[in-house]
Amino acid sequence: MIETINTYWPLAASILVAIVAVVLVVSVILHKRDESAAIAWVGLILLAPVVGAIAYLLFGINRIRRRAMRTRPRTSTPADWDPARAAREPLRVTLDELDPASPLFARRKLIDALTTFSPVEGNSIGVLRNGDDAYSAMLAAIDNAERSVALASYIFKSDDAGMRFVEALERAQKRGVEVRVLVDGAGLFYSLPTISSVLAARGVTHARYLHSFWPWRMPYLNLRNHRKILVVDGRIGFAGGINISAANLISQNPSRPVRDLHFSFEGPVVSQLMETFADDWAFATREVLGGQLWFPAPATSGNTLARAIPSGPHEPIDRMRWILHAAISQAQRRICVMTPYLLPDQIIVAELRLAAIRGVSIDIVIPEHSNLFFVDWAVRARLDELLVDGCRLWFGPRPFNHAKLMLVDDDWAMVGSSNWDPRSLRLNFELNVECQSEDLVSALDDIFERERADARAVSLEEVRNRRMPVRLRDGVARLFSPYL
Repeated sequence: MIETINTYWPLAASILVAIVAVVLVVSVILHKRDESAAIAWVGLILLAPVVGAIAYLLFGINRIRRRAMRTRPRTSTPADWDPARAAREPLRVTLDELDPASPLFARRKLIDALTTFSPVEGNSIGVLRNGDDAYSAMLAAIDNAERSVALASYIFKSDDAGMRFVEALERAQKRGVEVRVLVDGAGLFYSLPTISSVLAARGVTHARYLHSFWPWRMPYLNLRNHRKILVVDGRIGFAGGINISAANLISQNPSRPVRDLHFSFEGPVVSQLMETFADDWAFATREVLGGQLWFPAPATSGNTLARAIPSGPHEPIDRMRWILHAAISQAQRRICVMTPYLLPDQIIVAELRLAAIRGVSIDIVIPEHSNLFFVDWAVRARLDELLVDGCRLWFGPRPFNHAKLMLVDDDWAMVGSSNWDPRSLRLNFELNVECQSEDLVSALDDIFERERADARAVSLEEVRNRRMPVRLRDGVARLFSPYL
């Protein structure tokens, strides 16, 4: 018996390895959409079946999207949100109202096909600089709340700035206001004690998004709720890029200051912000927030057309990536981008290069030194691809600028929480707001131009003349860009 096993086990093992290799090659062919990646995996599996099979099982399968779709397979929209949606209907702007020959028509048609909300008119949008402006406005809104407060933040520190919010939320709850606070399960660990323990001690109703102390139940780097939302009484909203941290209070000279942009909203788009929060809250707690308390009939407040654009890895498409493609492809005159992390994929890079070739003026401002040095290395690895076709790149000065902003032509802006990197565009739950208003874009353009005036231009020669060890370091860092 032992002799028989010794004789035939190599053959049996070889047959097993061959079967596994064939099964995995079939899986690659059926599921890998990127041809170069598919060819690489097939080659590795066939040339080194054991090593290739193990590598593919560990790294080749997109478990992040599968886990996201399994964890959060669909939205939690309850039926009693319908009154708020019905009240928005007369304010919805359809394609019938646009000239089919205009670039705006094509851009709107593309984005309409990619989003869940319709653009609504009658909004007013205020620009808030850093935590100094944003926190004052947000705290004032909480202190004036009469019925409800909904607050979501990726990072909510228990420092001086965070405690001001805790105290305002506690005061609101004590005077009878319904308060709900949602903090990301990973983001809350940016300070100790965690804000969750502080809110619990104060009796403030809160929840943690996808939180667990067990690593296999809380993937730290993926599926994070990166949204920043505050809605008060269903009528006043705030969204943008600012977390809750004393580092954002620039006037107080923090040790590691972070500059940023945030936005206030009034009008029917606020109910879209609230729907996004309520969906997240229902997922995290199973509590449905509905009715007039959270969704009063929206009233018009200005002349800006806007819509909220929630996105996440549970969706069948990379919504924000596709919307960026749509906006770039339909730009006629100029594109201005401000982002803390610039790690676009090849398709976005190609879109930007083609836009520059057809005469669109493209300016991109990024920090010369962000808060993540290894991301800075990865960013520099392929800047030459943008510079070679006429895109202009600028390194912004310290303090670190965490603002996210995209302007197209003279009347379109995208603001919110998404960075231009794989994590924001594919792996996190994000919230952005599309805005159409010449006045708003003009105000944002002033901010962009002031930032660019303080920045220094990056030349193609500078990027290409980096020393070999630096280029190698940056190239290695770029290999890890899907995880940054």
